[in-house]
Amino acid sequence: MSSKPSRPGSCPMAKAHPQHAALETWLGAQGWSLAPFQRALAEAFREGQDGLCLAGTGSGKTLAAFLGPALAIPAQSTGLKVLWLTPLRALARDLAAQLESFCEALDLPWRVGIRNGDSSAKERRQLRQALPEVLVTTPESLSLLLASPNFIAQAPSLRAVVVDEWHALLGTKRGVLLELALARLDSLAPQARRWGLSATVADPDHALEVLLGPARRGRLIRGPQGAAPAVTTLIPEEIERFPWAGHLGLRSLPQVLTLLQDAPSSLIFCNTRFQAERWFEALQRADLSLVGQLALHHGSLAQGTRRRIEEALKAGALKAVVATSSLDLGVDFSPVSQVIQIGGPKGVARARQRAGRSGHHPGGTPRLYCVPTHAFELLEFAALRDALENGDLEPQRGLRKCFDVLTQHVLTRILGEPGTSEALLAEARRTYAFATLKDDQLAWVLDHLQRGGPALKAYEDYAKITLNEVGAWVVATPRVARRHRLSIGTIVSDALVTLRWRRGGTLGQVEERFIRQLRPGDGFTFAGRALVLCRVEGMTALVRPGKARRVHTPRWAGSRMPLSSTLAEGVLRRLDPAASLPEREEMAALAPLLRLQETLSARPTPGVLLLEHLESREGYHLFLYPFAGRQVHEGLGPLLAWRLGQQQESTIAVTVNDYGIELLSSAPLPEDETALRRWLSPEGLGEALLACCEGTGLAEQRFRTIARISGLIFQGFPGGPKSQRALQLSSRLLFDVFKRYDPENPFLQQAQQEVLTEELDSDRLEARLQDLSRQPWQSRRLASLSPFAFPLWAARVHARYSSESAAQRIARMLAQLERRHG
Repeated sequence: MSSKPSRPGSCPMAKAHPQHAALETWLGAQGWSLAPFQRALAEAFREGQDGLCLAGTGSGKTLAAFLGPALAIPAQSTGLKVLWLTPLRALARDLAAQLESFCEALDLPWRVGIRNGDSSAKERRQLRQALPEVLVTTPESLSLLLASPNFIAQAPSLRAVVVDEWHALLGTKRGVLLELALARLDSLAPQARRWGLSATVADPDHALEVLLGPARRGRLIRGPQGAAPAVTTLIPEEIERFPWAGHLGLRSLPQVLTLLQDAPSSLIFCNTRFQAERWFEALQRADLSLVGQLALHHGSLAQGTRRRIEEALKAGALKAVVATSSLDLGVDFSPVSQVIQIGGPKGVARARQRAGRSGHHPGGTPRLYCVPTHAFELLEFAALRDALENGDLEPQRGLRKCFDVLTQHVLTRILGEPGTSEALLAEARRTYAFATLKDDQLAWVLDHLQRGGPALKAYEDYAKITLNEVGAWVVATPRVARRHRLSIGTIVSDALVTLRWRRGGTLGQVEERFIRQLRPGDGFTFAGRALVLCRVEGMTALVRPGKARRVHTPRWAGSRMPLSSTLAEGVLRRLDPAASLPEREEMAALAPLLRLQETLSARPTPGVLLLEHLESREGYHLFLYPFAGRQVHEGLGPLLAWRLGQQQESTIAVTVNDYGIELLSSAPLPEDETALRRWLSPEGLGEALLACCEGTGLAEQRFRTIARISGLIFQGFPGGPKSQRALQLSSRLLFDVFKRYDPENPFLQQAQQEVLTEELDSDRLEARLQDLSRQPWQSRRLASLSPFAFPLWAARVHARYSSESAAQRIARMLAQLERRHG
């Protein structure tokens, strides 16, 4: 909204509607007028259109989307009118409060309710009795509602569906689950308009296509993107000439403390929970005045703790909060004046989102300070600044034919209301994900739910649906219904153990694999507290405050962040001395390192593949630098090793990072360019990748997730979930059964496809191989490790040896290199 005073005729929408006068009065009292995009969205809704609104954080998207139904739906009508979907349940209460304030300002007698995983039993009972006019929920909770005949009976009054933060769901299985749920709502309330709200996306037309599906047409409405973030990199006093990953960035602690002292309130983002815990602890130790003024926020903390921190941050009661992605999205924290990013954000969109958490006041500018954890992250920060200034973003593509999600949704759909095969097929085809779903593919899903398919037909646990007397599918037993309602959703993580005080009270959750490594009496840190493990009872760990000789910090799975394609390309452009790019202090600080790289080898540049050969006591090394990001390299490295293994007998170790790949062989590696180009050929890529991944367990890991989402594996009842080991054994057994007796099983095929597309990013890998096949190559024989080769060597040593032993080996090698090239 604009801060200009309201003018007569400034709100020309639906003036006959009773709420229009209230809107004019409210805007005038605030000294506001509606922005053009807000007026356009409200008018589009009144005209019966669907669409997607793209605007920056704090621009007024929420009001824009709410004005449409508020000025078009009769105020006195009862029943569910507006369904508001948010990807984060933590946002629900603040969002509901905002919508309630709009209702009050517009004299709307509408109730606003919340239904998500945090809703109490009492709140859920009240919703079952009568839905409010406005309901805020999440994709998972919407699926649960669709499994309720009571909700099905009340849904036809729905007039508007708003999907908030659509960019956070696009290209994920949560997004696919939502697509299917929205298609179901189309059958129940075809008159309901559908609008998405999002920050900027790389391909708005595609984002709109996925949101609406093939049956709807809509329009894009663009709002202001807000001020571009002001980005500053904290340059370390000393730049190592042989950098390597694995540091936490704590050497910049004094600079960060200075930033905190000079700002009213700050958000400090870390890429992992482990890193966040360590930074929180280090800041408190370094500055005792921060005790009580500093908080830690991540997804494993108890919900009540997270909510108190968010309220305190919003009220300006905290000097700083150390956070992970748990605060990437959310309501505005007006007091926050700056964001500090520890380590490379690995993606432009993520950096932009995080920077946008600051500067929420009239005339405010988002401010981002970047703290490198090693020297090469200076390169990433320089590339990030280029991308932010140019408006570059990572592309997001909708997923297709996730049969695990479809299987789950079909059972949800039948649980809410019996349905025929024809009705189920028609609904699924209204989504982008399943627009081309074939009759026999849905028939397989129904057969799987009816009898477990040909491989599991002897086991009654897999007989979940049956046909009734009129030819509609129904749930077979109440037991199936109970278990399914407990399994709805696509968010799959390792089994979590709840941390409880020995005398009562919950702290949060950590992964089971961490707790199983501890013995009673061992100490660990959690949420900045020193704890001692007393005992483990099932999936609950009882703890007490205190210190112990052995102290651990939890490391959560899923913390690896690969460099995005947009940033990887930007980094390579930054290495080109002939490129016409703005001067950056990051590049000036890296100049000595790059000069040493040129002395010992050559500088990687766009359009030329650099290869480095080195012989050492360990064997024969080949380093190459495609600069395609870790995810692509994790496919390319094993592919090269596998193809080499077809030509000669040798043991080959593969190490990758975001910039390059190391092959370490026990036998000499060919240096002939013709042979090397044959290894890097894109021909037969899919089959070769699957062959080289055979035995790695990647397909089995993907199948485990598919089995849990599809309902093949039941994860247990509340208070007694199955252990991670039990789930792994169950999925492994099913994986082996399908491979032996049902090799064409779509879940197996999906697992293999996900290995290619999700684990190895095969599309991007093939495109990079095509580029490399056309480029000239530059080979160098090394006398010692180069600055770009050293982090690959160090990563292999770190993975092979214990932390202490690896640190000693790396320190010795660093000392040797510095003496040699000092």
